[in-house]
Amino acid sequence: MTDYSTAGVSLDRGSHAKKLISKAAKATFTPEVLHGIGHFGGFFALGDQPGSDVLVASTDGVGTKVLLGIQLGMIDSLGQDLVNHSVNDILCCGAQPLFFLDYMAFGKLEPEIAGKLGESLAQGCIENGIALIGGETAEMPGLYHENHFDLAGTIVGKVRRNKILDASRVKKGDILIGIASSGLHTNGYSLVRRVYKKEIKDDALHDIRLPDRKSLASALMTPHHSYFTQVYPLIEDNLVNAISHITGGGLLDNTARVVPKELSLNIDWEAWPRPALFKHIQEHGSIQEEEMRAVFNLGIGLVLIVSEAKTKTVLAELDKTCGEAFKIGRVE
Repeated sequence: MTDYSTAGVSLDRGSHAKKLISKAAKATFTPEVLHGIGHFGGFFALGDQPGSDVLVASTDGVGTKVLLGIQLGMIDSLGQDLVNHSVNDILCCGAQPLFFLDYMAFGKLEPEIAGKLGESLAQGCIENGIALIGGETAEMPGLYHENHFDLAGTIVGKVRRNKILDASRVKKGDILIGIASSGLHTNGYSLVRRVYKKEIKDDALHDIRLPDRKSLASALMTPHHSYFTQVYPLIEDNLVNAISHITGGGLLDNTARVVPKELSLNIDWEAWPRPALFKHIQEHGSIQEEEMRAVFNLGIGLVLIVSEAKTKTVLAELDKTCGEAFKIGRVE
């Protein structure tokens, strides 16, 4: 059996670290900070009226998908991965993205690679209608291997104070609507690299084919999908109570972040077709189902929590824009 811990990643250590950091961060909060750490973005109010703007910010990275991209020679879409992931995070807060800043760190700075990453970041920003206004490019021999780099960034958006999406809007009986992912997005790659360690070494991922004839390498490096154009109009029309972005921790842990503590989630794990990519990973790595659910999105990239009365309307609208949305459970 293969799991995240044998790949070197501990979700428990990550959770404990976040609690310690959150405790330290709370000491810095000013009256303008509206929510503590733990949501998908941080909130900083620019006014105290219901219609006042609130800035929403989030920082993230691409994780070890960067390393797999280097190993496969497929780095051209990593910037889009980063931007789209970040856009989705603040979308969970009801926010419209405004601008983005990037951070690139190299063991040995290769201008051509930096240029490719810059082009990919710009493409992601153009597709989401936001500005790439700056960042940092660092060369740090000794900290990174010569042919390695890391990529991270910060997004800032805005939402009106009375339009913030969070757990306070979620009620018993609300319905969970899952929207299909484009693949692994940007999570679970340490486990993937463990599962396919031999195939990566032998450069065989380009030759392995999934049932749709797509190469395993291509499927694994498919860019993280941005849901902004599909979902933001639903937010503006007051059709959504809360949103969760299915990243590290899987569907349950991420959706629990936007549900009141006294309520729980009833997920129907058979409500959507699991993509062949996840089946291949599970079978090839002999990964238990519980571990799959905790590490991967399993084909659902975003979850909308909506009132039962609005479910048909939301599903109908999503059918027009993406065609892959499913009723996957309810709040109890």
